[in-house]
Amino acid sequence: MNTTRLDSRRDFLKRAAILPAALAIARQYSQGAAFAATGVDLMPCVPFGKHFISRLICGANPFNGGSHLSGFVNREMRAYYTPEQILKTLRRCQEVGINCWQSSGAHVELYQRLVAEGGRMHYISLATKPDDIPQLVKAGCIGVAHHGEVTDHLFKSGQLDKVNELLKRIRDAGLMVGVSTHMPAVVDAIESKGWDLDFYMTCVYERHRTAEELKKLLGYVPIPVREVYLEEDPPRMFRVIRQTKRTCLAFKILAAGRLSDNPASVERAFRETYAGIKPTDAVIIGIYDRYSDQPAEDAAFARRFGAAAKN
Repeated sequence: MNTTRLDSRRDFLKRAAILPAALAIARQYSQGAAFAATGVDLMPCVPFGKHFISRLICGANPFNGGSHLSGFVNREMRAYYTPEQILKTLRRCQEVGINCWQSSGAHVELYQRLVAEGGRMHYISLATKPDDIPQLVKAGCIGVAHHGEVTDHLFKSGQLDKVNELLKRIRDAGLMVGVSTHMPAVVDAIESKGWDLDFYMTCVYERHRTAEELKKLLGYVPIPVREVYLEEDPPRMFRVIRQTKRTCLAFKILAAGRLSDNPASVERAFRETYAGIKPTDAVIIGIYDRYSDQPAEDAAFARRFGAAAKN
């Protein structure tokens, strides 16, 4: 036997075995060059299909004027977030290492404009019907999740299987397939069904319990009923996030802004979320940068608590 040839083959196989990991590291660290000029440390990233997305993702609710706080705050957000300001905020996100935006079909044209003007952010969308999908494919969307509010309604009404109909259409379109939900029970149910999907968008607060559910859980009904955030909710969602092998994108970690007034509360929410989710998961955060540089502030927490070495 030719030992030289055998040794060469062994060396080749060893190199081939480490190649995927090496490529993954190279792709993640190649982003560092884009931020070197600003002195920003590398943002931790995770695989998402053939892409790598930052472990912090820019959400869309403030852009939409959906504060989940009050009509007054909604109007303030809508007044501030003109199309030009949304693009400005997204560019700032990119500067600090956030390379992904989660929104819906309503922002497809704005995303296309961002890319046309040199933006390099990925786009993950929500959808509710098959007709939503073609425009998302055309726009360069990398993944689509079934809309969480609709998901939860179907689950509560015993019609969860209807969600899978849209998932099949998303898969046929060649996109990453996801389900958004505010309920740990939905993740458990889908996992038990063995559906073909790649990721979940998981709200860490189950924010739309009925008055009857709240009374059974708390012994009373708080006001307002529609937007109740319980401290015990995030651990419940973290449990199902850790139990699934699929990527999870945790959102509303600041209880829709209710934890934003206190810097210590913001820091604790980021720390506990990254500690509670898997190293392959990411966080979606709504950004309202009218009064401070929230993209940089949030990115700093992601780098501090979301680095792979800390998981």
